[in-house]
Amino acid sequence: MDLSAAPIEAHSPPKSKRMNMSSNGGQYRVKDPDFNPGAPPPFGLAEIRAAIPKHCWVKDPWRSMSYVIRDVTAVAALAAVAAYLNNWVVWFLYWVCQGTMFWALFVLGHDCGHGSFSNNPTLNTVVGHFLHSFILVPYNGWRISHRTHHQNHGHVENDESWHPLPERIYNNMGSFTKKVRFTVPFPMLAFPVYLWRRSPGKKGSHFHPESDLFVPREKNAVITSTVCWSAMAALLAGLVCVMGPVQMLKLYFIPYSIFVMWLDCVTYLHHHGHEDKLPWYRGKEWNYLRGALTTLDRDYGWINNVHHDIGTHVIHHLFPQIPHYNLREATKAARPVLDKYYREPQRSGPLPFHLFGDLMRSMRYDHYVDDNGDVLYYQTDPQLFGGSAKKFI
Repeated sequence: MDLSAAPIEAHSPPKSKRMNMSSNGGQYRVKDPDFNPGAPPPFGLAEIRAAIPKHCWVKDPWRSMSYVIRDVTAVAALAAVAAYLNNWVVWFLYWVCQGTMFWALFVLGHDCGHGSFSNNPTLNTVVGHFLHSFILVPYNGWRISHRTHHQNHGHVENDESWHPLPERIYNNMGSFTKKVRFTVPFPMLAFPVYLWRRSPGKKGSHFHPESDLFVPREKNAVITSTVCWSAMAALLAGLVCVMGPVQMLKLYFIPYSIFVMWLDCVTYLHHHGHEDKLPWYRGKEWNYLRGALTTLDRDYGWINNVHHDIGTHVIHHLFPQIPHYNLREATKAARPVLDKYYREPQRSGPLPFHLFGDLMRSMRYDHYVDDNGDVLYYQTDPQLFGGSAKKFI
Protein backbone atom coordinates (compact mmCIF):
# COMPACT_ATOMS: atom_id res chain seq x y z
CA MET A 1 0.00 0.00 0.00
CA ASP A 2 1.38 3.38 -1.00
CA LEU A 3 0.53 6.20 1.40
CA SER A 4 2.92 8.62 -0.23
CA ALA A 5 0.64 10.13 -2.85
CA ALA A 6 -2.24 11.00 -0.53
CA PRO A 7 -2.81 14.58 0.64
CA ILE A 8 -2.33 15.40 4.32
CA GLU A 9 -6.00 14.94 5.08
CA ALA A 10 -5.90 11.42 3.67
CA HIS A 11 -2.63 10.04 5.01
CA SER A 12 -4.39 7.59 7.30
CA PRO A 13 -4.97 4.26 5.50
CA PRO A 14 -8.27 2.38 5.78
CA LYS A 15 -8.52 0.41 9.03
CA SER A 16 -8.86 -2.85 7.16
CA LYS A 17 -5.44 -2.37 5.58
CA ARG A 18 -3.44 -0.95 8.43
CA MET A 19 -2.13 -4.29 9.63
CA ASN A 20 0.04 -4.55 6.52
CA MET A 21 1.91 -1.34 5.78
CA SER A 22 4.34 -3.17 3.48
CA SER A 23 3.09 -3.91 -0.01
CA ASN A 24 5.03 -7.18 -0.06
CA GLY A 25 3.69 -8.86 3.02
CA GLY A 26 5.82 -7.77 5.99
CA GLN A 27 3.34 -7.50 8.84
CA TYR A 28 3.64 -5.13 11.78
CA ARG A 29 1.23 -4.87 14.68
CA VAL A 30 -0.77 -1.64 14.98
CA LYS A 31 -1.72 -0.86 18.58
CA ASP A 32 -4.11 1.98 17.76
CA PRO A 33 -5.79 1.74 14.34
CA ASP A 34 -7.16 5.28 14.71
CA PHE A 35 -3.71 6.84 15.05
CA ASN A 36 -1.75 7.69 11.91
CA PRO A 37 1.96 8.25 12.71
CA GLY A 38 2.47 9.94 9.34
CA ALA A 39 0.01 12.74 10.05
CA PRO A 40 1.35 16.15 11.15
CA PRO A 41 1.36 16.39 14.96
CA PRO A 42 -1.08 18.81 16.66
CA PHE A 43 1.76 20.45 18.64
CA GLY A 44 4.97 22.26 17.87
CA LEU A 45 8.55 22.39 19.08
CA ALA A 46 7.77 25.37 21.29
CA GLU A 47 5.15 23.41 23.23
CA ILE A 48 7.57 20.53 23.83
CA ARG A 49 10.32 22.91 24.88
CA ALA A 50 7.99 24.71 27.30
CA ALA A 51 7.15 21.43 29.04
CA ILE A 52 10.80 20.65 29.84
CA PRO A 53 12.09 22.11 33.15
CA LYS A 54 14.68 24.85 32.69
CA HIS A 55 17.30 23.08 34.76
CA CYS A 56 17.32 20.20 32.25
CA TRP A 57 19.12 22.50 29.83
CA VAL A 58 21.94 23.34 32.23
CA LYS A 59 25.32 21.81 31.37
CA ASP A 60 27.68 20.95 34.20
CA PRO A 61 31.26 20.53 32.88
CA TRP A 62 32.44 19.05 36.18
CA ARG A 63 29.78 16.38 36.05
CA SER A 64 30.57 15.71 32.40
CA MET A 65 34.27 15.36 33.17
CA SER A 66 33.46 12.97 36.03
CA TYR A 67 31.95 10.59 33.48
CA VAL A 68 35.10 10.84 31.36
CA ILE A 69 37.26 10.02 34.38
CA ARG A 70 34.95 7.14 35.31
CA ASP A 71 35.02 5.61 31.85
CA VAL A 72 38.73 6.09 31.17
CA THR A 73 39.54 4.56 34.55
CA ALA A 74 37.30 1.59 33.77
CA VAL A 75 38.98 1.09 30.39
CA ALA A 76 42.47 1.13 31.95
CA ALA A 77 41.46 -1.15 34.82
CA LEU A 78 39.82 -3.70 32.54
CA ALA A 79 42.92 -3.89 30.34
CA ALA A 80 45.25 -4.24 33.33
CA VAL A 81 43.19 -7.00 34.94
CA ALA A 82 42.80 -8.97 31.69
CA ALA A 83 46.51 -8.76 30.88
CA TYR A 84 47.45 -9.81 34.41
CA LEU A 85 45.08 -12.78 34.72
CA ASN A 86 45.57 -13.81 31.07
CA ASN A 87 43.16 -16.71 30.67
CA TRP A 88 40.53 -17.24 28.01
CA VAL A 89 37.49 -16.93 30.28
CA VAL A 90 38.77 -13.57 31.48
CA TRP A 91 39.61 -12.50 27.95
CA PHE A 92 36.09 -13.27 26.75
CA LEU A 93 34.54 -11.26 29.56
CA TYR A 94 37.07 -8.50 28.92
CA TRP A 95 36.16 -8.24 25.25
CA VAL A 96 32.47 -7.82 26.00
CA CYS A 97 33.02 -5.33 28.82
CA GLN A 98 35.78 -3.35 27.12
CA GLY A 99 33.88 -3.14 23.83
CA THR A 100 30.96 -1.74 25.80
CA MET A 101 33.25 0.78 27.50
CA PHE A 102 34.68 1.87 24.13
CA TRP A 103 31.06 2.52 23.13
CA ALA A 104 30.57 4.57 26.33
CA LEU A 105 33.62 6.67 25.40
CA PHE A 106 32.09 7.26 21.99
CA VAL A 107 28.85 8.52 23.56
CA LEU A 108 30.73 11.07 25.67
CA GLY A 109 32.56 12.26 22.56
CA HIS A 110 29.19 12.40 20.83
CA ASP A 111 28.01 14.77 23.59
CA CYS A 112 31.08 16.93 22.96
CA GLY A 113 30.11 17.10 19.30
CA HIS A 114 26.63 18.34 20.17
CA GLY A 115 27.91 20.87 22.69
CA SER A 116 25.88 19.19 25.42
CA PHE A 117 29.09 18.25 27.26
CA SER A 118 29.76 21.86 28.30
CA ASN A 119 29.33 25.46 27.17
CA ASN A 120 33.09 25.68 26.52
CA PRO A 121 33.83 24.92 22.83
CA THR A 122 37.53 24.40 23.54
CA LEU A 123 36.83 21.85 26.27
CA ASN A 124 34.36 20.07 24.00
CA THR A 125 36.88 19.94 21.16
CA VAL A 126 39.80 18.69 23.28
CA VAL A 127 37.80 16.02 25.10
CA GLY A 128 36.01 14.99 21.90
CA HIS A 129 39.29 14.51 20.05
CA PHE A 130 40.82 12.58 22.94
CA LEU A 131 37.90 10.19 23.29
CA HIS A 132 37.11 9.65 19.62
CA SER A 133 40.70 9.38 18.41
CA PHE A 134 41.29 6.61 20.96
CA ILE A 135 38.56 4.52 19.29
CA LEU A 136 39.58 5.48 15.73
CA VAL A 137 36.80 7.95 15.01
CA PRO A 138 37.72 11.23 13.22
CA TYR A 139 36.04 13.59 15.66
CA ASN A 140 35.27 16.62 13.50
CA GLY A 141 34.52 14.63 10.37
CA TRP A 142 32.01 12.54 12.28
CA ARG A 143 30.69 15.52 14.28
CA ILE A 144 29.82 17.40 11.09
CA SER A 145 28.13 14.44 9.40
CA HIS A 146 26.22 13.70 12.60
CA ARG A 147 25.03 17.29 12.66
CA THR A 148 23.70 16.71 9.14
CA HIS A 149 21.89 13.62 10.42
CA HIS A 150 20.18 15.61 13.17
CA GLN A 151 19.25 18.46 10.83
CA ASN A 152 17.66 16.03 8.35
CA HIS A 153 16.47 13.13 10.51
CA GLY A 154 13.65 11.18 8.92
CA HIS A 155 14.34 12.54 5.42
CA VAL A 156 14.79 9.80 2.82
CA GLU A 157 17.45 11.55 0.74
CA ASN A 158 18.99 14.12 3.08
CA ASP A 159 19.43 12.07 6.26
CA GLU A 160 23.01 10.95 6.73
CA SER A 161 22.98 7.63 8.58
CA TRP A 162 20.79 4.53 8.34
CA HIS A 163 18.36 6.26 5.99
CA PRO A 164 16.21 4.12 3.68
CA LEU A 165 17.38 3.18 0.22
CA PRO A 166 15.13 4.52 -2.55
CA GLU A 167 13.92 1.69 -4.76
CA ARG A 168 16.07 2.74 -7.71
CA ILE A 169 19.27 2.46 -5.66
CA TYR A 170 18.13 -0.80 -4.07
CA ASN A 171 17.39 -2.34 -7.48
CA ASN A 172 20.86 -1.38 -8.75
CA MET A 173 22.54 -3.32 -5.93
CA GLY A 174 23.70 -6.85 -6.66
CA SER A 175 22.04 -9.77 -4.89
CA PHE A 176 25.14 -10.48 -2.81
CA THR A 177 25.36 -6.83 -1.68
CA LYS A 178 21.70 -6.89 -0.69
CA LYS A 179 22.12 -10.09 1.29
CA VAL A 180 25.16 -8.72 3.13
CA ARG A 181 23.43 -5.42 3.90
CA PHE A 182 20.43 -7.14 5.50
CA THR A 183 22.05 -10.18 7.12
CA VAL A 184 23.31 -9.94 10.70
CA PRO A 185 26.14 -9.50 11.71
CA PHE A 186 27.40 -7.76 8.57
CA PRO A 187 25.37 -4.52 8.93
CA MET A 188 26.59 -4.31 12.52
CA LEU A 189 30.16 -3.91 11.24
CA ALA A 190 29.36 -1.09 8.84
CA PHE A 191 30.65 1.93 10.77
CA PRO A 192 34.32 1.88 9.64
CA VAL A 193 33.16 1.48 6.03
CA TYR A 194 30.73 4.36 6.48
CA LEU A 195 33.53 6.59 7.79
CA TRP A 196 35.56 5.93 4.66
CA ARG A 197 32.82 5.74 2.01
CA ARG A 198 29.51 6.93 3.51
CA SER A 199 26.21 5.20 2.71
CA PRO A 200 25.05 3.74 -0.63
CA GLY A 201 24.07 6.52 -3.01
CA LYS A 202 26.29 9.11 -1.28
CA LYS A 203 29.90 10.07 -1.98
CA GLY A 204 32.68 11.34 0.24
CA SER A 205 34.79 10.42 3.23
CA HIS A 206 34.91 11.60 6.83
CA PHE A 207 38.68 11.89 6.51
CA HIS A 208 38.97 14.03 3.39
CA PRO A 209 38.54 17.82 3.78
CA GLU A 210 37.30 18.13 0.19
CA SER A 211 34.49 15.63 0.75
CA ASP A 212 30.91 16.53 -0.13
CA LEU A 213 30.19 16.26 3.60
CA PHE A 214 32.00 19.50 4.35
CA VAL A 215 32.02 23.17 3.38
CA PRO A 216 35.31 25.03 2.78
CA ARG A 217 35.39 26.69 6.22
CA GLU A 218 35.42 23.23 7.86
CA LYS A 219 38.58 22.11 6.05
CA ASN A 220 41.03 22.80 8.90
CA ALA A 221 38.79 21.09 11.45
CA VAL A 222 38.59 17.97 9.31
CA ILE A 223 42.36 17.95 8.76
CA THR A 224 42.94 18.24 12.52
CA SER A 225 40.77 15.22 13.24
CA THR A 226 42.33 13.18 10.45
CA VAL A 227 45.78 13.94 11.86
CA CYS A 228 44.65 12.86 15.35
CA TRP A 229 43.17 9.68 13.90
CA SER A 230 46.41 9.00 12.02
CA ALA A 231 48.45 9.53 15.20
CA MET A 232 46.33 6.95 17.02
CA ALA A 233 46.66 4.52 14.12
CA ALA A 234 50.44 4.99 14.19
CA LEU A 235 50.49 4.41 17.95
CA LEU A 236 48.53 1.19 17.54
CA ALA A 237 50.90 0.05 14.79
CA GLY A 238 53.84 0.72 17.11
CA LEU A 239 52.20 -1.22 19.92
CA VAL A 240 51.62 -4.14 17.58
CA CYS A 241 55.35 -4.17 16.86
CA VAL A 242 56.27 -3.93 20.55
CA MET A 243 53.64 -6.17 22.16
CA GLY A 244 52.86 -8.45 19.24
CA PRO A 245 49.76 -8.71 17.04
CA VAL A 246 48.02 -11.37 19.16
CA GLN A 247 48.26 -9.34 22.36
CA MET A 248 47.01 -6.19 20.64
CA LEU A 249 44.22 -8.17 19.03
CA LYS A 250 43.11 -9.27 22.47
CA LEU A 251 43.65 -5.93 24.19
CA TYR A 252 42.33 -3.51 21.58
CA PHE A 253 41.07 -4.78 18.24
CA ILE A 254 38.48 -7.31 19.43
CA PRO A 255 37.00 -4.75 21.87
CA TYR A 256 37.05 -2.25 19.01
CA SER A 257 34.99 -4.66 16.89
CA ILE A 258 32.46 -5.07 19.69
CA PHE A 259 32.29 -1.28 20.05
CA VAL A 260 31.47 -1.04 16.34
CA MET A 261 28.68 -3.59 16.79
CA TRP A 262 27.28 -1.60 19.71
CA LEU A 263 27.36 1.61 17.68
CA ASP A 264 25.74 0.16 14.58
CA CYS A 265 23.10 -1.77 16.52
CA VAL A 266 22.10 1.12 18.78
CA THR A 267 22.03 3.76 16.05
CA TYR A 268 20.07 1.46 13.72
CA LEU A 269 17.46 0.60 16.34
CA HIS A 270 16.92 4.26 17.19
CA HIS A 271 15.41 4.65 13.73
CA HIS A 272 14.20 1.14 12.81
CA GLY A 273 12.67 -2.01 14.17
CA HIS A 274 9.59 -0.77 16.00
CA GLU A 275 6.61 -3.10 16.01
CA ASP A 276 4.63 -0.42 14.13
CA LYS A 277 5.64 0.78 10.69
CA LEU A 278 7.03 4.30 11.00
CA PRO A 279 7.02 6.95 8.28
CA TRP A 280 9.91 8.55 6.43
CA TYR A 281 9.52 11.82 4.54
CA ARG A 282 10.73 13.87 1.64
CA GLY A 283 9.72 17.09 -0.07
CA LYS A 284 7.18 19.39 1.53
CA GLU A 285 5.98 16.76 3.97
CA TRP A 286 9.29 16.73 5.85
CA ASN A 287 10.09 19.12 8.64
CA TYR A 288 12.39 18.97 11.65
CA LEU A 289 9.67 18.03 14.12
CA ARG A 290 8.06 15.29 12.05
CA GLY A 291 11.44 13.78 11.29
CA ALA A 292 12.44 13.73 14.96
CA LEU A 293 9.18 12.04 15.94
CA THR A 294 10.11 8.98 13.86
CA THR A 295 13.00 8.23 16.23
CA LEU A 296 12.68 5.69 19.03
CA ASP A 297 13.64 5.36 22.67
CA ARG A 298 15.17 2.04 23.69
CA ASP A 299 15.72 0.45 27.08
CA TYR A 300 19.06 -1.32 27.60
CA GLY A 301 18.63 -2.48 31.19
CA TRP A 302 21.88 -2.31 33.15
CA ILE A 303 23.61 -0.80 30.13
CA ASN A 304 21.57 2.43 30.30
CA ASN A 305 23.88 3.93 32.90
CA VAL A 306 27.02 2.54 31.28
CA HIS A 307 26.37 4.18 27.92
CA HIS A 308 24.99 7.40 29.35
CA ASP A 309 21.28 6.96 28.58
CA ILE A 310 21.82 7.13 24.83
CA GLY A 311 18.63 5.08 24.50
CA THR A 312 16.63 8.14 25.59
CA HIS A 313 16.71 9.25 22.00
CA VAL A 314 13.54 11.11 21.02
CA ILE A 315 14.18 14.17 23.19
CA HIS A 316 17.85 14.00 22.25
CA HIS A 317 16.89 14.32 18.58
CA LEU A 318 14.51 17.17 19.27
CA PHE A 319 16.92 19.05 21.55
CA PRO A 320 20.49 17.71 21.26
CA GLN A 321 21.76 20.49 23.54
CA ILE A 322 20.26 18.77 26.62
CA PRO A 323 22.97 16.90 28.60
CA HIS A 324 22.57 13.15 28.67
CA TYR A 325 22.09 13.08 32.45
CA ASN A 326 18.92 15.19 32.10
CA LEU A 327 17.35 13.34 29.18
CA ARG A 328 15.20 11.01 31.28
CA GLU A 329 13.66 13.87 33.26
CA ALA A 330 13.14 15.89 30.09
CA THR A 331 11.45 12.92 28.41
CA LYS A 332 9.12 12.38 31.36
CA ALA A 333 8.11 16.05 31.27
CA ALA A 334 7.52 16.08 27.50
CA ARG A 335 5.56 12.86 27.19
CA PRO A 336 2.11 14.41 27.86
CA VAL A 337 2.72 16.78 24.95
CA LEU A 338 4.06 14.09 22.62
CA ASP A 339 1.11 11.81 23.44
CA LYS A 340 0.82 9.00 20.88
CA TYR A 341 3.77 10.31 18.89
CA TYR A 342 5.97 9.00 21.71
CA ARG A 343 6.41 5.22 21.57
CA GLU A 344 7.04 3.75 24.99
CA PRO A 345 10.10 1.48 24.80
CA GLN A 346 9.77 -2.15 25.76
CA ARG A 347 11.26 -2.59 29.21
CA SER A 348 14.46 -4.59 29.26
CA GLY A 349 15.74 -7.20 31.64
CA PRO A 350 19.24 -6.73 33.04
CA LEU A 351 20.62 -7.14 29.49
CA PRO A 352 18.75 -6.01 26.35
CA PHE A 353 18.43 -9.35 24.59
CA HIS A 354 14.88 -8.46 23.51
CA LEU A 355 16.28 -5.99 20.98
CA PHE A 356 17.74 -8.78 18.89
CA GLY A 357 14.23 -9.74 17.75
CA ASP A 358 13.51 -6.13 16.74
CA LEU A 359 16.74 -6.02 14.78
CA MET A 360 16.06 -9.29 12.97
CA ARG A 361 12.48 -8.29 12.11
CA SER A 362 13.65 -5.01 10.62
CA MET A 363 16.36 -6.71 8.59
CA ARG A 364 13.74 -9.08 7.16
CA TYR A 365 11.16 -6.44 6.28
CA ASP A 366 12.68 -2.96 5.95
CA HIS A 367 14.49 -2.95 2.62
CA TYR A 368 13.63 0.13 0.56
CA VAL A 369 11.12 2.93 0.03
CA ASP A 370 9.35 4.09 -3.12
CA ASP A 371 11.08 6.53 -5.45
CA ASN A 372 7.99 8.74 -5.52
CA GLY A 373 5.82 10.28 -2.86
CA ASP A 374 6.53 12.37 0.22
CA VAL A 375 5.22 10.18 3.09
CA LEU A 376 6.80 6.77 2.81
CA TYR A 377 6.95 3.44 4.59
CA TYR A 378 9.50 0.69 4.19
CA GLN A 379 8.77 -1.95 1.58
CA THR A 380 9.84 -5.60 1.66
CA ASP A 381 11.68 -7.41 -1.11
CA PRO A 382 10.01 -10.87 -1.05
CA GLN A 383 12.84 -12.35 -3.12
CA LEU A 384 15.64 -11.39 -0.73
CA PHE A 385 15.05 -14.05 1.91
CA GLY A 386 12.21 -16.02 0.35
CA GLY A 387 9.90 -17.64 2.87
CA SER A 388 12.35 -17.24 5.74
CA ALA A 389 10.85 -13.89 6.69
CA LYS A 390 7.64 -15.62 7.77
CA LYS A 391 9.42 -16.95 10.85
CA PHE A 392 9.65 -13.41 12.23
CA ILE A 393 5.97 -12.44 11.89
